[in-house]
Amino acid sequence: MNFFDRLHDRIETVDSVVSVGLDPDPSRLPDHLQDRDLPRWAFNRRIIDATHEHAAAFKPNAAFYEDPDGWRALEETIAYAHGKDVPVLLDAKRADIGNTTRQYAQLLEKADAITVNPYMGRDSLQPFLSNEEAGVFVLCRTSNPGGSDLQDLELETGEPVYERVAALADLWNENDNVGLVVGATKPEELEDLREQVPDLPFLVPGIGAQGGDAEAAVEYGLAGGVGLVNSSRGIIFAGEDDGEDFAKASGQAAKRLKKRLNQYRE
Repeated sequence: MNFFDRLHDRIETVDSVVSVGLDPDPSRLPDHLQDRDLPRWAFNRRIIDATHEHAAAFKPNAAFYEDPDGWRALEETIAYAHGKDVPVLLDAKRADIGNTTRQYAQLLEKADAITVNPYMGRDSLQPFLSNEEAGVFVLCRTSNPGGSDLQDLELETGEPVYERVAALADLWNENDNVGLVVGATKPEELEDLREQVPDLPFLVPGIGAQGGDAEAAVEYGLAGGVGLVNSSRGIIFAGEDDGEDFAKASGQAAKRLKKRLNQYRE
């Protein structure tokens, strides 16, 4: 099965479209974990234990692991998540040309899916797109305020850049392994993109700390019941002030988000 088939099964198994973002900011880790060999891994393990029954996927962001100990922590994290039968989406936003992008694509030897940046065009994404078993989420409409600097620019056709990205991603979906990253902070754009590309699953960030629209995220983010709605800080740091019991609050936060999103699922 390809990634989206496996994700469908996972969603059905746990009755959840929640993606838990594993972004272990070292400055926010509990004091009692700071002296561990790999503090980020020690933190993630406890978060996974507390949240996996509510998680359709885990989404570590590569920015929090890009040092030698970090990569070790990431490898342990991915293996542990797989041991819980949870797929892992690596939020890396990679793309480049030639041999460089082929090297980036090797990240899919460990993770099940990855986010990619379409700015350099199809050839920069081809090593990812050609991996039939992996998921490839193309950045389309991001939830940060500055996303409009480029994404809203109007082309000669009258369409904004982000709509052209969606159309191209649809064309690139020859292996049924492509999805889009579409933020939840502008629900009307989520709706428009869903009409434009009815078959592409969305990864929808922005639900937690960024205050995105949960109902729109579910209504327009899923294609055939498949898609992911992500929360990172809102889950993993829910128990930031709880000392050694921090993970309990994370489990409760994941459960609440699952319940909240399931109100809007058919």
